[in-house]
Amino acid sequence: MTDRLVIIGAGQAGFALAAKLRALKDTRPITLIGAEDVAPYQRPPLSKKYLLGEMAFDRLLFRAEHWYADNDVDLRLSTWAEQIKPDSKQVLLQDGSVLDYGTLALATGSTPRRLPAAIGGDLEGVYVARDKRDADLLADEMRPGRRVLIIGGGYIGLEAAAVARHRGLEVTVIEMADRILQRVAAKETADIMRVIHEAHDVVIREKTGLKHLIGKDGRVTGAALSDGSVIDIDFAVVGIGVAPNDQLAKEAGLEVANGIVVDEFARTSDPAIFAAGDCAELPWQGGRIRLESVQNAVDQAEAAAAVIAGGNEPYDPKPWFWSDQYDVKLQIAGFNLGYDETLLRSGAREGAHSVWYFREGRLIAVDAINDAKAYVTGKKLLESGTNPDKSILADPSADLKSLLG
Repeated sequence: MTDRLVIIGAGQAGFALAAKLRALKDTRPITLIGAEDVAPYQRPPLSKKYLLGEMAFDRLLFRAEHWYADNDVDLRLSTWAEQIKPDSKQVLLQDGSVLDYGTLALATGSTPRRLPAAIGGDLEGVYVARDKRDADLLADEMRPGRRVLIIGGGYIGLEAAAVARHRGLEVTVIEMADRILQRVAAKETADIMRVIHEAHDVVIREKTGLKHLIGKDGRVTGAALSDGSVIDIDFAVVGIGVAPNDQLAKEAGLEVANGIVVDEFARTSDPAIFAAGDCAELPWQGGRIRLESVQNAVDQAEAAAAVIAGGNEPYDPKPWFWSDQYDVKLQIAGFNLGYDETLLRSGAREGAHSVWYFREGRLIAVDAINDAKAYVTGKKLLESGTNPDKSILADPSADLKSLLG
């Protein structure tokens, strides 16, 4: 028998879990397994400051490499798990080695959805944006004057569009839904972000899908769109969502739905196995959700670490997100799932706006566009369970602080 904790996945959640255990003075051996060849690092700056050349990669590392040895964390890079054997509490790695565990944590994250090969998804010059390798490949492509097609008008696609424009490329975004941000934000937020992108000369084509990519000598050269048009491009970025990496858990017999099913303590259907981050489906407000955010990856992993260390505190998510595009900071508090009413408010400064989401009369989320005061106020209201006076929200001259009592 061993008390070793094996963590599969060395991203935000995997690192946060290991670091929190050590902060809690838990001394059990930890093995952290990462498929990449570099130590754990922050992902959000990859598609922004790193891709723009404004931040060196070593500044993205969570800790210097010696931290792992100093803290008795066995960091294994360029390797991955091929099988979990819950009955014998073993993990089989791709190199044939076997790890025994007392506790196992799955922090396997998610994988960007790719285009099918049948419509050109396997052509050279077609990218997703997820890890350092993706960012390095995109950096080589993003040269002034080149033409890029962004497939998908969600946050990933719009962030890629902003970076490409900053680097002097010609950018076209296509979105097959009625509008950009259809799945994740209200029409008011989408309208504001559309105006911002069009002011930066991004061409946004809504209600326009991709029929197929066109290639020459194995490399993408154009795109045939659903409206019958054909455009010439130099490369494409695919931003059509992600899928949870739950196959390993499923093959091990763990319960899987929209991700690895966990309880409020981040435990899976096997009490010796935990899961956290993008790969996990967790209970929330009487339902179940999967939160794709750095904040949730850290908070849920740290909550799991506390339970592994002997605690018994359930994880109660307080979702928040952000997106940086050009000089615009979009901050989101709450989770707008199932909203049935919105209220648009202008901020005190030019270009500042907020969109307030309600479900059955109660505040559930806020989008704040260059409006830190609205974000902070909304976050406090949500965390305290206070429902704001809509007449105050609707009055742009009213002080939001009055909502906090």
